[in-house]
Amino acid sequence: MKNPEAQQEVSVSQGFRVMFYMMKPSETSFQTLEEVPDYVKKATPFFISLMLLELVVSWIRKGKPPGRLDDALTSVSAGVLSRLPGLFFRSVELTSYIYIWENYRLFNLPWDSPWTWYLTFLGVDFGYYWFHRMAHEVNIMWAGHQTHHSSEDYNLSTALRQSVLQNYTSWIFYSPLALFIPPSVYAVHLQFNLLYQLWIHTEVINYLGPLELILNTPSHHRVHHGTFEAENEKVVYGLTHPINTFEPIKVQFHHLFYIWTTFWATPGFFNKFSVIFKGPGWGPGKPRLGLSEEIPEVTGKEVPFSSPASQLLKIYTVVQFALMLAFYEETFADAAALSPVTLLLRVWFIIMTLTSIGFLLDQRPQAAIMETLRCLLFLILYRFGHLKPLVPSLSSAFEIVFSICIAFWGVRSMKQLTSGPWK
Repeated sequence: MKNPEAQQEVSVSQGFRVMFYMMKPSETSFQTLEEVPDYVKKATPFFISLMLLELVVSWIRKGKPPGRLDDALTSVSAGVLSRLPGLFFRSVELTSYIYIWENYRLFNLPWDSPWTWYLTFLGVDFGYYWFHRMAHEVNIMWAGHQTHHSSEDYNLSTALRQSVLQNYTSWIFYSPLALFIPPSVYAVHLQFNLLYQLWIHTEVINYLGPLELILNTPSHHRVHHGTFEAENEKVVYGLTHPINTFEPIKVQFHHLFYIWTTFWATPGFFNKFSVIFKGPGWGPGKPRLGLSEEIPEVTGKEVPFSSPASQLLKIYTVVQFALMLAFYEETFADAAALSPVTLLLRVWFIIMTLTSIGFLLDQRPQAAIMETLRCLLFLILYRFGHLKPLVPSLSSAFEIVFSICIAFWGVRSMKQLTSGPWK
């Protein structure tokens, strides 16, 4: 999926149906990998439409939005970070699959056979089940997957809270398919499987009747942690030990740091090995998955962590986030034409923006300094042409606005250094 010119077009009908896996083999079978459309990108407008619909339905039913602004920004930030490696190289899931196919395949199933299509559908779903299960039961894999579960809201934006690390272990569970299924067929179902996961992250859909018996539904997914049980009471979302932050780097990597410190603090080689490959709740002398009685009791009175930032500051973060998203989308659209230096600098700016927004929402002591440096970086990249003006006629206005931001946050930084944070 590297050559956009060779990719097949996706109709409006297909762009909508692909989100629900309602596609036929005859319209989604391709001989080469280059022909496979970027279904995830094509479905983005439809997913945004579903998010707006969820907002409307939630407002009509409950008189409030389906989630909180600070949590939604953090979820979308995680989604942005998870896609950034794709600017530099093909996903590990596809790269490893192609390598196995080219060097170790046992036989070659026909790419245009409906039987191959349906077999791949079952194979990818089976691989996803075992990956997802192991991501909850193996500590080093949980270090990536916990990012998705760190949200204390449950809505369509939560579906975007993806891990930067997850693909580096998920490929293992799909690789047996490469022994006989062509990469082009696999690439189609890998995308379909991902897109199907998006719409089930909502509370506006209750039960789907008989479909609950055969499909992964919103109700199933709301209670999918651990052993399944029916959704008879309100689900409390988030991690058993909340991290209480909206800073995206910590959201992504905090459990990896925890494993690192626990590994060195745990005596004995086999115990250290167990820290990595047994369950997140394991400790010396405990069962593989830890002790259930050590899991904090859920009372139903838990209060989700919320940003202490003012409404004005939250509006500021939303504006800066929207500007970052525009540069982010432009970067992906023009990636092939950008120099490596420009690409790296843009990624640096995106990461710095997401981090700074997280600092502002958390009201970290370093937030003003971080935002000053970020605005300064924007002006430097803008002046040297690494960031293009979104609207050429507003070029001067952009420079003036960010110059004002530098002055404001610079003064705020000095005040914080002399009188303490946020005084």
